[in-house]
Amino acid sequence: MSRLDGKTALVTGATSGIGLACVARFAAEGARVLGLDVNKPGTDLDLPSGAAEVAFVQADVRDEDAIAAAIDGMVAEHGRIDSIVTAAGIAGGGPAHLVDRSEWQRVLDVNLTGTFLCAKHAIRHMLDQDPIDGERGSVVTVASVEGLEGTAGGSSYNASKGAVVIFTKNLAIDYGRAGIRANAICPGFIETPLLDSVFNSPGMEQIREHIRDEHKLRRLGRPEEIAAAALFLVSADASFVSGQAIAVDGGYTAGRDHGVTEMFGF
Repeated sequence: MSRLDGKTALVTGATSGIGLACVARFAAEGARVLGLDVNKPGTDLDLPSGAAEVAFVQADVRDEDAIAAAIDGMVAEHGRIDSIVTAAGIAGGGPAHLVDRSEWQRVLDVNLTGTFLCAKHAIRHMLDQDPIDGERGSVVTVASVEGLEGTAGGSSYNASKGAVVIFTKNLAIDYGRAGIRANAICPGFIETPLLDSVFNSPGMEQIREHIRDEHKLRRLGRPEEIAAAALFLVSADASFVSGQAIAVDGGYTAGRDHGVTEMFGF
């Protein structure tokens, strides 16, 4: 028996990176998945035989009517919505005095308001559905290690992800009594098209290497590693986990490494 047999899940940012990895992993574990993205899916999912149903809807997470319609349609078809993963996000930032207000707002609209809208309309249905094993649903938001601590030039992106962390904790407080869990995953720097869009530009190669080495495992993460954490959080294995901001970051936030242990030969 797979871990999500008979369950339904919504994943945003579903056509690439972390979102696509979550779609593939959840379907492989038995969930019927609705993937939502502003872009059309550009690749066929490599799913094992027997994987559950996957459908995609093209919509912008800033469009409340579109989000509500997608979730309403999912519930109308499948009878319930058991979990969501809000992986849709964009990069942005810079020193605050150089950031245009419109750019600041664009990043917060996608990363924070988009998360709010998806949670709002999913929870609306979760509250009305019968609990299974005492649980009506699970919300997993995708924040960032940059929502836990600052990074140079982060401004709008870091602010949006820090707000996602606190918003998620509030969801856990407000809806826990109704049997709805909420947790944030805070990924380190993950090998995704979003990361490439930032660090593959001229002059960024050395910064990318420095950031890689800030991860104590001395590598960047893979989308599948974040999907594995999301799977745990929506599964029954995490039935007593709520209100947490879980760093999945190869040790990035563990603390500073000044190279002292290199003196001991490892």
